[in-house]
Amino acid sequence: MSKKKNVTFNDIAAYTGFSKTTISRYFNNPDSLTLENQEIIARALRELDYKENKVARILANGKTEFIGVIIPNLMNHYYSEMLNQILLTYEHFGYKFLVFIGNENEDSERRYIQELMSYHIEGLIILSFTIPSRELAALQIPIVTIEREDEYVCSVNTDNYMGGVQATSLLARHNCDVLIHVNSPTAPEIPAYGRIQGFLDVCAERKLKHRVIYKIMGNTFEQMQENLSELLEQLDAEYAGLKKGLFISNDTHANIFINLLIKKYGRLPEDYLIIGFDDSPIARQAAIPISTVGQQIDKIAYEAVSLLVEQMNEQKKRRPEPLKEPVHKVITPILLRRDTTEKTF
Repeated sequence: MSKKKNVTFNDIAAYTGFSKTTISRYFNNPDSLTLENQEIIARALRELDYKENKVARILANGKTEFIGVIIPNLMNHYYSEMLNQILLTYEHFGYKFLVFIGNENEDSERRYIQELMSYHIEGLIILSFTIPSRELAALQIPIVTIEREDEYVCSVNTDNYMGGVQATSLLARHNCDVLIHVNSPTAPEIPAYGRIQGFLDVCAERKLKHRVIYKIMGNTFEQMQENLSELLEQLDAEYAGLKKGLFISNDTHANIFINLLIKKYGRLPEDYLIIGFDDSPIARQAAIPISTVGQQIDKIAYEAVSLLVEQMNEQKKRRPEPLKEPVHKVITPILLRRDTTEKTF
């Protein structure tokens, strides 16, 4: 059987009666054609069973339809779920993704960015936080960041302050003897600092006994487990007999801490109430479902890609109008009460 002949622009032109230039405009600048002519060409493509040669198109117009993504790690369930939701936007926007894991290594991330630029990516989504936004803005490519310092680039973030207030207020309603927020050292310009400030403001306003514990947990499960085990021993020793309300900065750490409690006591002790942050899948799937502040990860991912696509489309115009200043979108968090604060098990 002879190999089926690939349909070319010449074939489409002959079939429709349009010039080859008009067919090319349909693929590269469809808005320059009337809707009627676009429909005629689209129908011809279906009838001819046209299969687009992506490589040829990239060579012709320099547009790869690739977006670069750099994330800190996949151990934190928030990052893995955010990446999952970003990848799912292909169905709506049609862009593919090239992904690198930074592991909090500044030099590595710079190399990854240069690698991505060599693939002529059209835009970049960054969740890692090692490279300053001023340096990112100098790349002269559309960029959107998520949950990191974002002064000079566009971003989509959760309202972390509201989330901190929600989490702390829930624990306060349970009349805990002491409220404790566990977080990594966080600079005020990082969006997640809002969780700390929200916690401190609620405690100050209500005159609640409280404490913020800053602790670097590490990037591997073993490191996280070791550091959280040390935290558990510290809390048991310093607050024995007191009802402790723990606001832990993410669901991954909250889940590991709860597992350590169950391993030590055979259950979740009555004197521990725990709420996490993110509403990553682990919060729902945990042995004891975790109360958490939901970040609406699917919405953040969609808004981030949408904001990036807007910038990329603008750059494709004959006379693009760059943004006068970065756009910062803020997504409202949702408080989710589950067993680690409601004690329904």
